[in-house]
Amino acid sequence: MAFLRPTTWPEALAAKAELPGAVPIQGGTDVMVEINFDVRRPEALLDLTRVAELARWSETGGRLRVGAGVPYSRVIGELGDRLPGLAQASRTVGSPQIRNRGTVGGNLGAASPAGDSHPPLLAGGAVIEVESAARGVRMIPAEEFYLGVKRSALEPDELIRAFHAEPATGPQYFSKVGTRNAMVIAVCSFALALHPAERRVGTGIGSAAPTPLRARAAEEFLAAELDWAAGLAPAGLAPGVLARFGELVSEAAAPIDDVRGTAGYRRHALAVMARRTLTWAWNDYRKAREQCA
Repeated sequence: MAFLRPTTWPEALAAKAELPGAVPIQGGTDVMVEINFDVRRPEALLDLTRVAELARWSETGGRLRVGAGVPYSRVIGELGDRLPGLAQASRTVGSPQIRNRGTVGGNLGAASPAGDSHPPLLAGGAVIEVESAARGVRMIPAEEFYLGVKRSALEPDELIRAFHAEPATGPQYFSKVGTRNAMVIAVCSFALALHPAERRVGTGIGSAAPTPLRARAAEEFLAAELDWAAGLAPAGLAPGVLARFGELVSEAAAPIDDVRGTAGYRRHALAVMARRTLTWAWNDYRKAREQCA
């Protein structure tokens, strides 16, 4: 197996163009596990850890651009106030050592339905920046990036360079169910983002379908039901709104039975997580409006 170590982005693109079968590696928290267990044996590894620009993030014109090599620990520490849903999801990833090495870019590259970063990226309307030496840059909305189980819209000669997202303008929450409390692969997960300025709701479902996905019917229902202008009474959301939102999120999923949980349990858990995250988010929204008043 060849081991390639470019030091610049153009060198990385050239190496990928020459060897499309080369597997990019940043933190190695997914790829090395598969290699160690002989799940895959690529013709080459493309180590991107020396490409400095991938470990940078910036904010321009009110929009964030986060390099594919920024680890989860930095998402938590440096971007938690701007991308709270993604930061919450990042806190659930593995151990501190894994969070120091693993990256959102690597999570996107693996494209596993159980990846923790996918639901908040979907809920927040993220866009993935990819590039090849031959065709240049492509911008792929997160909802179009996932094509199947561990399959993405990346072409063989493309690499993930960054993801783009707008800083949160309203509450965001992430919730995850696992077979234990720490260092666990999600049985299912759910992310919610409120976008008050647009009177829009974003959702993301993980580990409950062949790909991460949005619950569009749930988003449309909730956006129409919420009293964006004034908030609701101190008692909170009407039970009927909570229940129906949970039902619509559950119906959007397409889970299977596997060693981590049954399809029925996943649907039930998604409905519960949808109700809980909505309650938390709406309470935050009302409190913020009260403070502004």
